[in-house]
Amino acid sequence: MLELLIIIVIAVAAVIWIYNLLVKDRNQVLAAWSDIDVQLKRRHDLVPQLVTTVKAYANFEKATMTAVTELRTRSEAAAHLPEKAALETEMASAINRLIVIAEDYPDLKADHNFRQLHSELTEIEDHIQYSRRFYNGAVRIFNTRIQSFPHFLVARPFGFEVAEFFEVNDADERTTPTVELN
Repeated sequence: MLELLIIIVIAVAAVIWIYNLLVKDRNQVLAAWSDIDVQLKRRHDLVPQLVTTVKAYANFEKATMTAVTELRTRSEAAAHLPEKAALETEMASAINRLIVIAEDYPDLKADHNFRQLHSELTEIEDHIQYSRRFYNGAVRIFNTRIQSFPHFLVARPFGFEVAEFFEVNDADERTTPTVELN
C-alpha cells in the first residue's frame, strides 16, 4: 500500500513538473511573438512617413506606394500567423522596392527625413530578423517537447497544441537586396 502511494505521488509530481515545463515553453512562444509584433508595429508606424517622403519626390510611383499602404492595412487585420507572416514578407519586399525607387531620385536619397527613415527601417528589419529567429527557436523547443515522450502524455489531455513557425515561403523573399545610399 505504501509503495502504491509513493508511485502515485511520484506520478502526480511528474505530471505537475511536465505541465509546468509546457506552460513555461508556451509562454516563451507567446512572449517571442509579442517581440515580433512590437517590431512589426514599429515598422508599420514608419510606413506612412516613408510613403509621404517618397511621394514628394516620386509622384508617378503610386502603384508601389499604394501596395505598401494596402499591405500594411491587410497585415494589421490578419488574425492567423501564416497569413500575417506571408503579408509581412510581402510588406518587407514592397518597402525594399520603395527604397530601391529612391535610387532614381538623387534629391530623395539626400533628403534628411528619407535617410533617417531608411536607417530606422534597417534597424527595425534587423530586430524583426532577430525576433523571428528567437520566436522560431521557442516554437521548436515547445513543439519538440509536446511531441516527445513523456511530455505528450500530459500535453494532449491539457490541450497544448503545436505552435506555427514564422516562415518565409517564397525562395525569392529569402534574399535581401542590397541598397546603396551614396
